[in-house]
Amino acid sequence: MSKILIVDDSPTETHILSNMLEANGYQTVTATSGEAGVDVAKQEMPDLVLMDVVMPGLNGFQATRQLKKDASTAHIPVVIVTTKDQETDKIWGMRQGAKDYLTKPVDEGSLLSTIKSILGK
Repeated sequence: MSKILIVDDSPTETHILSNMLEANGYQTVTATSGEAGVDVAKQEMPDLVLMDVVMPGLNGFQATRQLKKDASTAHIPVVIVTTKDQETDKIWGMRQGAKDYLTKPVDEGSLLSTIKSILGK
């Protein structure tokens, strides 16, 4: 069973994403900030990270960059999941090392197909 880390400061978003993923056979772990997301990723070594962008403190772009620069977490694919829908945001997110970029509200089919294409499962 693949483990997915959800990094989002919104309890509602975290709940929605967790329910979607768990209903489809994924194990989830969560973090409510960019800093916590980096720490949890190092502890849990998830198969994939779903990263919000707009969070207090370390934002999702910064947290993604930290995960990608750290040798212990650089292999973990990051998918940015955010309300920021501008093309420049998407380009910037991909430059930070994200594998994909999804805009909220996330469609369950799009989320699952993105995860499956990245994990190959």
